[in-house]
Amino acid sequence: MATYHIETYGCTSNRGESRRIERSLRDAGHYRVDGADEADVAILNTCTVVEKTERNMLRRAEELADETSDLIVTGCMALAQGEEFADLDVQVLHWDDVPTAVTNGECPTTTPDAEPILDGVVGILPIARGCMSNCSYCITKFATGRVDSPPVEENVAKARALVHAGAREIRVTGQDTGVYGWDKGERKLPELLDRICDIDGDFRVRLGMANPGGIHGIHEELVEVFAENEKLYDFIHAPVQSGSDEVLEAMRRQHRVDKFREIVETFDDRLDHWTLSTDFIVGFPTETPADHERSMDLLSAVRPEKINVTRFSKRPGTEAAEMKGLGGTIKKERSRAMSELKRGICTEVHASMVGETHTVLAVEPGTGDSVKCRDEAYRQVIVTNASERGVEVGDFVDVEIKAHEAMYCFGEPV
Repeated sequence: MATYHIETYGCTSNRGESRRIERSLRDAGHYRVDGADEADVAILNTCTVVEKTERNMLRRAEELADETSDLIVTGCMALAQGEEFADLDVQVLHWDDVPTAVTNGECPTTTPDAEPILDGVVGILPIARGCMSNCSYCITKFATGRVDSPPVEENVAKARALVHAGAREIRVTGQDTGVYGWDKGERKLPELLDRICDIDGDFRVRLGMANPGGIHGIHEELVEVFAENEKLYDFIHAPVQSGSDEVLEAMRRQHRVDKFREIVETFDDRLDHWTLSTDFIVGFPTETPADHERSMDLLSAVRPEKINVTRFSKRPGTEAAEMKGLGGTIKKERSRAMSELKRGICTEVHASMVGETHTVLAVEPGTGDSVKCRDEAYRQVIVTNASERGVEVGDFVDVEIKAHEAMYCFGEPV
């Protein structure tokens, strides 16, 4: 778990993005402190309305970079003029990628009394607490312990209650959803997803993070569940963390690269339109230049549609914190190289969707008169002039993809 400091500049929309970031960080067990010098990570949500503002943002980024060991710059200036921050030791990220970057590759943390939450039309369903991993860099395990899985029927009842309360999207969450049921000697995730999809109603289901080591033993059964259930977003988040088996061993991850590739190949073979989300930690203490190149090669080979790149930072009390770390310049250079590759891959993915028609679910308000939607594979599609087009949060809409940015598309109702 990390402490964070966040500063927000600009319009109401920017403040809304910061609130979403903070909500995700709190849900993951992180907590806010008042000063950057007290924080594990500082977040600067930037504005770029006029030249004077840009100068102020750069000056503040320089100040924060001196005050904290890890600075994330996001917001309008970061996305439109990210090159302006190239000389600073910072990570430039889209709003949506900030929460994952703060976690340093750790599992999300669920509080002991975690209960389903309805946030707008999105229902958050924690299905278990804890994990079965013992990663050398992760402090979350000290707070959560081993996995504790409630019965399938109990989770289905909670999902049903969320749907009856108005949820149009159910987000199945946990430290590692792939090991649900392991503490009872069973692998129950496919059954749970099947049962949730059988609930009456118009809604979609998104599966949360599942480590490759957890889902490898059920990946063939799991992909059949995806193929057979239209309510289930064709999306998996399987964080590989490195393309080097030697680094994965030092991280004490429960998988190796070949297992990750087998999962991806199985989903590729069975599903036509699906999204792979994965994570990489760059600059782990044992990572050599050759290890980094293996990660770059793996990223180029599997070409995930969503990629989270995190620079390694030490967490107190973990084994990795005792390792001799790499210099900040090395981590920055490797992070920049991987982020550039990531951006090219994501741009290519979204460009390929232009001209296609997809059924999307409007899940939350966007900037101005727009709504953020998700297609069948959980890819983000923005519908502008939403009120004029009669599109509201909670609606299912058929859209034609007309344009794209690196991380999302624009769709028009058809």
